[in-house]
Amino acid sequence: MTSSTIDHRATGYSLGHALSMARASELAYKDEKTVEATAREWGFDRVRHHITRFTPPFPLEDTQAYTLAGKNMIITAFRGTQPTELRDWLSDATTPPCPGPGGKGLVHYGFGEALQSIWPKVLDAIKEFRDNNQTLWFTGHSLGGALAMLAGARLHFEEPGLTADGIYTFGQPRTCDRLLAREFDSAFANRMYRFVNNNDIVPQLPPEPVFHHVAALRYIDSKGKLHDAMPMVGGLLDRAKGLTADALAPASDGVRDHFMDAYVNALEKAQR
Repeated sequence: MTSSTIDHRATGYSLGHALSMARASELAYKDEKTVEATAREWGFDRVRHHITRFTPPFPLEDTQAYTLAGKNMIITAFRGTQPTELRDWLSDATTPPCPGPGGKGLVHYGFGEALQSIWPKVLDAIKEFRDNNQTLWFTGHSLGGALAMLAGARLHFEEPGLTADGIYTFGQPRTCDRLLAREFDSAFANRMYRFVNNNDIVPQLPPEPVFHHVAALRYIDSKGKLHDAMPMVGGLLDRAKGLTADALAPASDGVRDHFMDAYVNALEKAQR
């Protein structure tokens, strides 16, 4: 991983803060010792790990996340799915939806259950660590992005007076129905940032019309340039570059663009 300095006093969107959140998402794939050592390097003095193992027939092996806390900032980062497991868990994309946070709309059943398995521990850590009115941030890549978005929704709609200052997701799949997306967009205007790297296949799944994305798109084009939105015509032409026949093939553009390091590299480039 690339070393990083996190601005603990960040309060809104910036490229630097987006890069910090991307690195925090990348860190979620590491082992506990690496997370703890990196947390100290980043200036956080408290760490809590969250993990639940699943048994068949649930399509995911586990849910993992960590929470870091310092004097001025708290970050919870959710681990995504390894690219080698991509095909398996996406094959469950037709699972019927279930009630969303606070009774708002519907969410993908697998995402909802994955978050629920660790949510009590995440919430306990946040409440315990938030002893100085610290800013609170959720982040995640792939499945972790879906969990970060849902965590933000649960906190806002189910815990009165406690709302995340920002949510940054990378390669997030479609997570909820249109109703929850609308409610979420209203609650998290200028606080939710959903990054999509060119032909990343995961944001294109599960399929519409049942599942939808929340707004606040940040699109990375085929040249690695960051945009605040994806133009309809230009975006379609840009995404056409580098496509292969099988979007889920290991060497395809759809999978290559999903790797977390592709997001980190693009944000590093955007900062130069």
